[in-house]
Order: sequence, then C-alpha cells, then structure tokens
Amino acid sequence: MQRLLTFSYRDQPRAMREIADLAKTLPPAVRNRFDLLLAASPAPERCLQYFVRLRERQPSAFDRLTRSTAGLRHLVAVFAHSRFLAEEILEHPDWAEQLLDASELTKVVTPEALRAQLETACPPGVPNPLELAKFRRRQILRILVRDVLGLGTLPEITAELSDLADALVGFVYQRIHEDLVIRYGVPRSESGASGVDVNEAKFAVIALGKLGGEELNYSSDIDLMFVYSEPGSTDGVVSITNKEFFKRAANRLTELLSTYTAEGLCYRVDLRLRPDGSLGEVCVSLDGACKYYAERARDWELQMLIKARVAAGDEATGRALLDFIEPRTYSTTLDFSAIEQLSQTRGRLNEKLAARKAKWGLATRIRERTSIDVKLERGGIRDIEFLVQCLQRLYGGAEPWVRHGGTMLALARLQDKGFLSGAEYGRLASAYQFLRHLEHRLQFEDDLQTHTLPTDPEALELLARRMPGGGGSADWLMLELRGHLSRVTEIYTRVVGTQSFAADVVPEDDGHVLHPATGPRASNVVLALDQRAPALAAALARGRLQRGYQPFEHLLERLSSDAARVDALNSNPDLAEYSLDLFEHSPYFAEELIRWPELLDDVARPRTPLTADEPPPHELAELRRWYRREMIRIQTGSICLAQPIFDTLARTSELADAVIARAYEIAIVETLHAHPPHSATYAPRDQMWVIAMGRLGVREFDLASDADLVFVLADADASELLFWTRVAEHMVDMVAAYTGSGVLFTVDTRLRPNGSSGPLVRTEGAVIEYFARTAEAWEGITYMKSRAVAGDPARAEAFLHQIQEVDWRRYGQGGRSRSDLRQMRVRLEKEQGSLHPLKAARGGYYDIDFLLMYLRLKSAGVFFRVLNTPARIEVLESMSDLDHTQAKFLLDAATFYRALDHGLRVMTGHAEGKLPKSEAQRETLADLLRRWTPIPLSELAEIGNKVSAAFDRQFG
Repeated sequence: MQRLLTFSYRDQPRAMREIADLAKTLPPAVRNRFDLLLAASPAPERCLQYFVRLRERQPSAFDRLTRSTAGLRHLVAVFAHSRFLAEEILEHPDWAEQLLDASELTKVVTPEALRAQLETACPPGVPNPLELAKFRRRQILRILVRDVLGLGTLPEITAELSDLADALVGFVYQRIHEDLVIRYGVPRSESGASGVDVNEAKFAVIALGKLGGEELNYSSDIDLMFVYSEPGSTDGVVSITNKEFFKRAANRLTELLSTYTAEGLCYRVDLRLRPDGSLGEVCVSLDGACKYYAERARDWELQMLIKARVAAGDEATGRALLDFIEPRTYSTTLDFSAIEQLSQTRGRLNEKLAARKAKWGLATRIRERTSIDVKLERGGIRDIEFLVQCLQRLYGGAEPWVRHGGTMLALARLQDKGFLSGAEYGRLASAYQFLRHLEHRLQFEDDLQTHTLPTDPEALELLARRMPGGGGSADWLMLELRGHLSRVTEIYTRVVGTQSFAADVVPEDDGHVLHPATGPRASNVVLALDQRAPALAAALARGRLQRGYQPFEHLLERLSSDAARVDALNSNPDLAEYSLDLFEHSPYFAEELIRWPELLDDVARPRTPLTADEPPPHELAELRRWYRREMIRIQTGSICLAQPIFDTLARTSELADAVIARAYEIAIVETLHAHPPHSATYAPRDQMWVIAMGRLGVREFDLASDADLVFVLADADASELLFWTRVAEHMVDMVAAYTGSGVLFTVDTRLRPNGSSGPLVRTEGAVIEYFARTAEAWEGITYMKSRAVAGDPARAEAFLHQIQEVDWRRYGQGGRSRSDLRQMRVRLEKEQGSLHPLKAARGGYYDIDFLLMYLRLKSAGVFFRVLNTPARIEVLESMSDLDHTQAKFLLDAATFYRALDHGLRVMTGHAEGKLPKSEAQRETLADLLRRWTPIPLSELAEIGNKVSAAFDRQFG
C-alpha cells in the first residue's frame, strides 16, 4: 500500500483501516490490486467511500462485483468519474453486471442490439418514462467505462451516445404509433381508399445538431424535427386527419422522452429548429416543409441542416426532404458573402458571452479560473463546428465529399481535399477532441448539461486528473485550454474572418502588405525586429516576400517568447534564408513551422539525415515527431538547396522505410501482449515480409504519397497466420491513423491478391500460386515495382525473385505484355485522365512508366532488387533497348514530371493531379520547377506530345 500513501486523505489512519478491512473481503487474486487501482484513480478517497457504502448496503453484490480485477477496475472507473452513476450502482447493483466481462466492453453495441434490449426491458404498450430513463442510464454506465478507460475512441463514444438516443426515439415512436393505430386506424393518403399498405402515410424523425451529426454528449438536448409524408385521414372507426394523428404522435413522443422521473429524464427535446421555429407546427407535411425551405428559410436554417439525418421512422420520407434541401444548403461557387452572413449569425449566437468577455478577458478569466464555457468561448467547440460548416457551405457544392454532419470526419475530408492545410487540420482536430473530452467530464459527473469549468480549486484539480492520460494538474489543464482556444481563434479569424476582405489585400513591391485604405501594414512583431534581431530584419527586407509575408509574421508571433530560436534566425544566415524560402514557396511547410517552431532546428540541418543524430524512436508519438523532423530536413534540402529530384525521392523513401520497419517492431511487441500467438513457444521475429509496391517500391516515395503495402507470411509459419494478421492490422492502424498531430502517411493494401476482398496476410505459397494461375495481367505486372521493407530481407527477396520469374513467363516470354500493358494504360487514361492529367492523360507520366515496364519485360526475366526510373532507363540503354537519344529524352521527361508533381506537393501538402488555376500559384510552381529541371513549365504541352509519340512508337 505504499503507493497509496502518496495521496493525502482527510483522515489518513481511518482510510488505511478501511482499505485494509475491504481488502480482507476480496478474493486473494485481486486483493493485492485493490490499493493500486485506488491509487491510480483520479479520486481515490471518493472511490474508497463508495466501496465502503456498497459493502454496507449491498454485501452480496459487493462480493459478486469485486470477484475479478476487471470488475474492480471498472467500479473504480465509475466511482472516480461519475457521482450520479456511482449512486445508481448503490441503488441498482445489477446494472454493474455488464461491467464484469472485459471483452464485451471493447465492443460497440449496435443500434439493432439496443432496440432488442429495449423490447425485452419494456412490457407491451406505450412505455413508462421511468423505464426509459433507467434504460438510458444503464447504457450510459457501460459507455462511460469504455470512455474513461480508453476502450473506445471519441468518435466511437459520441456515436454510441447517438445510437442510444436513436434507439430510444425509434422504439418509443414505434410503440406510440401502434397505440394510435389501435385507437384511430392506419393513416392513409388522400388517394389511398383501397386500404393497401402502399398508401399508408409515413412519419420521419429528423435529428439535427449534435444528434444529427452523431456526436451527442452525455447530457445533450436532442434537436428533432417531425415530418409526415402526405395529408389524408385514418381508416379506423374513429377517424382523424393524418395531420392530427402525427401531431399526437409527435407530442406524445416529446412528452415521454422529456418527462422527469426518479431516474432523471431521457432527453430534453428541442423542437425550435423546425420550420417557423416555436411558432410553427409541431409536425409538418413533406410538401409543406419543402415549400418552406424553398421559399422562406433563412440562411442559418439551411446551415443547421448540414447535420440533419433521419434518426427514426420512415427513412424514405425523411430522405426525400433532405435530398430536396441539400442543393440549397451548399454553394455552387465560392461566394464569400455567405461567409459574411454566417459570421454575423455566429456573432448573434454569442452576444451574452461577448458581454461577459468585455468585462473579463480570456487571459484574466483563465488566470482567475472564472466562468470558462468550453462550448461558447471564443475558440471553443461552437467556433470549430461553425468554421467547419462555413467551409462545407462554400466548397460542398463542388465537392460533395466534404458533406458530412460529423465534425471530426468533416475536418478530415476538408483536409483531404485541400480546403484545410495539414497544420490547420491538426490544430482543429486536436482542439476539438480535447474540448469534447473536457465537456464530457463536466457532464457525466452529475448528468447535467453544463459546459462551464468549475471555479473551486479542488474540483478543477479533479477535472484535470480525469482528462485522458490522467495525472494533470489544474495549471496544466488551464494552460492546455488556453493554447487550444488561442490556436482555434487564430484559424477561425484567418479562415472565416478574413475571407470577405482578402481580395482587397495586395503585396507592395518591397514585400510588405498593402491595404487600399491604410497603406503598408507591418505588424508590431516585424517592426520590433530592427532592435531585437537586426540581421533577420535585413534578411526579411532582402527576401521581398509576397505570398509568405503574412505567414512569416505568424511565425514571429509564435517565437515572441522563444528568444533562443529568434537568436538562431538572427545569427545563422543560412537558417534565415532557408526559412524565408520555405515560407515563400511552400504554404504547407509554412503552416508546419508555425505549428511546430521547434522544426526550425531541423531546417538548419538539411544535408544531415536525422538518422545520423538519432534512430527512429520505439514509441509511436515520438516516431511521428521524428518523421516530421526528417521530412522537413529532406524538403528543405530539396527546395532551398535544389537537390536533384530523384535524390530527394530516394531519401523520402528511406524515411518511409524506417517508419515501416519501426512500426513492424512495435506492432509485434504490442500484439504479443494483447493477442499472443496460438503456440506458447512461438517466437515472432521477422517471419512476415512487408512488400512495398508502386512509388515506394521503386524508391520514388514523396511527401503525401500513399504507401502501397502487401503482407506475405513464410509458409513455415502458416499456423500463426491469425497472429500475423493482427500484427499487420495494428501496423497499418499505427501508420495511417489520423491523430491530433496528423497522419504519418496513408497505407493502401489493395494490391494484395483479390484486392480489398482478399485476406490481408497470405502465405508465400498461396501468393505464388495465385500469380501463377489466377492473377490478372495488371496484378502481376505491379510486382515489377516491388521490394521488401520489413521482415527477413533475404527470404523476402527470394520470394520476389520467384514472383518476377512468374511474371516474365506469363507476360514477357509469351509476348503478352505489350497488349496487356496497352490495355491497362488505355483504361487508366479513360478512368483518371480528366482528373489527373499530369499522370494519366495522354503524354503523362504513366506513358513513360508503362513504356519502361514493357521494355523490361520484353528483354528478359531479369530480377532487379531496386530500380528507380533513372536506373531503369540506364539498364535498358546498356541492354540496347534504348539508344542514347531515346534514353536521354525519357530521363529528362521523367525528371520534369516528377519535379512538377513534387512542386505541387510541397506547395499544398498533398498530391495534385492538375496544374493550379491561380496565376500566382503557377508562378510559384514555375519557380520551384527551375530548381530541379531545365525544362520550363511553359513546355508542358510539348513534353506531353513527345512522350505520347514515344509511347506510340513502342505500343502502336
């Protein structure tokens, strides 16, 4: 019990006696764990009190629930985090039975399973509000344990809370509908005299707000709208209109869900977002709703429908309304006046908070710990959700992919399409997760709808210890909160607040920013450089930044309290030059440096691989940081030192190799712990081979490239296929997972046998058999660009040699490769040419790639361990498949296309298949291109024609 003594109890001797007395009643297997579990909890004293009360009030339940370490751990989680659920366990100890099976708590309970449980829990007929409230709280108990023990991610937890609400709403409506049908008959359409089912009028419950986005809180209102399909009347002895029938259903549903009981209520139901708000009909017809949104809906009403979805009732009826509204919700052009209107709406939503902030600034309130509302505070939850909706309104017309009600997924999609930078996504996603975790911990203490931090110091300390990861202090919590709020506010102001006047800002010749009304606009931080860092000020003046000027100001603001790095920029002219160059030519890396100014240390060392300073870390979060550092070293060398493009791609490939190899090791260790091999004596080391394909396979991996990976297991280890499949799954999850600090890189496993429908891991024999007998031509040919990046390198190389021999026998030796490759190329041009013309259109990079693959297959089945494009061309020239003139042209053209692609990536942070439309962006791209190739951007069409002609000469 020594660890427990580090905690201060009000009555330490009594606490020790109670712990000792409790421990005596526990089974020996868990007795020694009791004090450790208490000590690790955020509130050991409170936990102890609840255990004492449970033993006194429910002795048999105490014995049953504390029989296992899992049961004990889960009780500690509840007692430490939620007062109202702790009291529920004292009153209903049987509720805690669901916490005894640890394996069940790792699973998400589906809406269908919840509906089935409701059917069992409630007798026939319209349910009693008390039973509904009990059911909700019992499910909340399970979800909370999953949440606080990290058994579910934030999106999983909010989705489960939403599924629970959906299940309750759907179940209650179904029972109410059945009861009303008994009284009044089935509601029929006006044309439905025949009484057949097809003419039955339908009813839909549309969820809005957080429930609509499937991001419900523990104690949220649920925003609902009720719609029925068509007018008519019921066919019962006592007949009423459909409008009256569904109005009664809607009112009864609202009443049952929001009735207070001894177990609280299910949900506060808010119907104010319906057409005409609180003055409108409780339930509106589909035709009436469509007319309202077509003719009278205000802009904010369209905005809030971004989160709308059908939660219960008839899916077709609800979907008909949402499909009608969707084109009106999203702009088809980038109309910044819409942003201005939404900004005005956002301002009205926060009038009360703004008045309070005028009296007490954020810094003061954080310092004084006074009335911080994590939802409404500037930079809080509502600002993030509002910012996301603004961008969805602007870009959702042209890009349906960004249309999604969930904030987290919408953020990822906006970043995926380039409407948010990687750095902006990272900050917003990290802040949103932090704030939602904080909001949850405020609410599940007493099942109250609150978003305000406590002012009591002890309560604030407890709240900090309850945050994910635990162990934080109140000072830590407030520091983290201030950082997130300020970062969100900066992005909100920049993305939303500046859109309407951004077109009026133009660069002056000296690189300073001009505004038509005010003239030069150098910030205070720039003006202060003359005294603080004169050499840097001179470099900034010489650099004549235009596109990078304002972002560099943001960096200087971030460095205002970092004297060491300002001094480094001032004293190291190379570092200053490299930094200014990056900010001018790479908006993506400018954002990275603003977010992580410590990366400046790596900008100063572009020629030195990070592996020379430190090996890849064994901890995942540190590995992400290591990857980011090496990436900026590589790209600084590429941009600022004009290093050859294929050297840069080789170095980036080595970086990806190192990450994959380390992730392989981590995955083995962690899978061994969580899911040991079938055989207790089995020793996993390197028996599974990770094969890189595509760009990584030929060592031409680049910033934001996908890693095409295939997993192959040695035949001798086939009995442990399940274990290695788990290793591969965990490895992919680690590398490709979105986190607050971004993603390492995307992993694509679809090039495995049978594609995404096939097993993730196959034995070597099964793969060879597949390619010898079943594989299509394009599948076999993809292995011409493959190499091992993890696992036993010698055995993997032998395996690849076999695969390529099969390739040559099937496609090269028989002469099939020419027609097969041409068909593949034609299909790619048809499917991707318009979207990705630089790669897939006629004369694009794929023409060069396919031409080289054909010549390699045509000449001989020679196995090469690694061949990038220049090496492939050199080999073909040495074998007389290309003359010197042809080889030189292909090398020049390949370098041009790779440089063009690379320039687009370092500008935007993601892959681009087309040239930018903006003239300013094209100028930046042309400037970058000159560093890596003598061929100017203006000759793109000419290069394409020549490449196409070379392709046609070989393929006809």
